[in-house]
Amino acid sequence: MFPLLLRALLRTLWPLAFGLFVASAGAAPDIAPRAVAPDVYYVQGVPALGSAENQNFISNAGFVVTRDSVVLIDALGSPAAAERLVREIRRITPKPISHVILTHYHADHIYGLQVFKALGAQVIAHALARTYLYSDAARLRLEASRKDLAPWIDDSTRLVPADVWLEGRTEMTIGGTRFVIQPAGPAHTPEDLAIYLPQQQVLFSGDVVFRNRIPYVGTADSRHWIAALDALLALDARTIVPGHGPASSDPKQDLQLTRDYLVFLRGAMRKAAADMTPFEEAYAATDWSRYEAMPLFKAANRMNAYNTYLLMEQETR
Repeated sequence: MFPLLLRALLRTLWPLAFGLFVASAGAAPDIAPRAVAPDVYYVQGVPALGSAENQNFISNAGFVVTRDSVVLIDALGSPAAAERLVREIRRITPKPISHVILTHYHADHIYGLQVFKALGAQVIAHALARTYLYSDAARLRLEASRKDLAPWIDDSTRLVPADVWLEGRTEMTIGGTRFVIQPAGPAHTPEDLAIYLPQQQVLFSGDVVFRNRIPYVGTADSRHWIAALDALLALDARTIVPGHGPASSDPKQDLQLTRDYLVFLRGAMRKAAADMTPFEEAYAATDWSRYEAMPLFKAANRMNAYNTYLLMEQETR
């Protein structure tokens, strides 16, 4: 009898103990859908680095309620965040989640994917994402995340491949709603996709556009990224939902902000590379005052500048 009583006690106390653990780590940020057009919503990740406190909810995701089902754009950065998003969607509609269209395969946009896959959703992504998905970089990143983002990323968190790999521009009609899926890479990543809803004039840009924070450039092809922004400017979008930051009702201005940052980076680092000025000297001499008050400047700007410096060395050879 004692083992039965012990098991019953553990079943009662474990949820309380886990709840205290979560509370001690800080309350997870709210996941609150915001409407940008009839039946078109997005949730906005926090402007921070991924952590156990924020459940890696640092990127945006969107969803469209069609006549028959829900189409999701991106999957958030952890299964826990994805499960919370499912609950919010259920508050709006009981329709099934039929598709997930991925803008790219960075961790903060895909670690929640398994939740939607388990619900029967079909996953759509650009074919170039397969290179990263099956790379050592993706595997090592997941291993590190299991330590850095525990308990929200753990041994059960896995990388999920797409069911449909796209090669070029694709138009789909799902439940009476038209989706134009436009390759935008190589830019932030080789596999960038932008998703445009012509009827609603809403553009989900993924991380080709960052708003109200410093973009993460990493090893991106910034020259083609600028060209991709120019192409997106040609679309007749009234609203842009970026990969990070609030939705924009002034697409031209907010696309321009990301574009201007990339142009500034390239200009400053191109001159340094051409003059063979050491990076640290060039970085210290650059006037960053226009950007240094933006969120994540300290976390991202030096790395962005260094990777751009290396890129400019290659381009000026």
